[in-house]
Amino acid sequence: MEFFCYHRDRPGSLALRNELLEEHWSYMDRYAAEMIARGPTLTSDGDAPTGSVHIVDLPDAAAARAFAFGEPGYQAGVYRDVLLRRWRNTLGRTMWDFPGGPTGGNRYLVLGLGTGQAADLAVPSKQDELIAYGPLLSDDGTTWLGTAALVRAPDPSTARAVLTPDQYADIEVHSWQFGGRS
Repeated sequence: MEFFCYHRDRPGSLALRNELLEEHWSYMDRYAAEMIARGPTLTSDGDAPTGSVHIVDLPDAAAARAFAFGEPGYQAGVYRDVLLRRWRNTLGRTMWDFPGGPTGGNRYLVLGLGTGQAADLAVPSKQDELIAYGPLLSDDGTTWLGTAALVRAPDPSTARAVLTPDQYADIEVHSWQFGGRS
């Protein structure tokens, strides 16, 4: 089962986040085989992290909760909240398989928070700029709750356009970059 996990930083927690960076990476190293995508969201100028995205393939919801809430930054109070949802890997690949590679161009996390009828279930036709893409689902996987995408785009507006605007209660766009050890 695939899960989307987004830890959002608590204001004023940058020093603690930096202090725990090696512990965070070591923790994530334990999940290397299960990792589909990972990396920090950043301020619009790219100078500071604002959160941490992890998309993982784990046995069940209990394992996903243990992953999300056992993370050292979460345990120490770095994050203000965690969005954890079932997810479906509609591209069928990891971020490391993205033909565009880990550098070059702007990268974004696009989160469409759903309302009503499911939308954007099919992969968009312009998928060569998609790093990861799939629906956010309820714990049992039956109810559509939104869509999450990692995309390379020239700007936030172009990234946002990967989703159908009038099908969501809200669409968030966050600067994002490939994560992991340098």
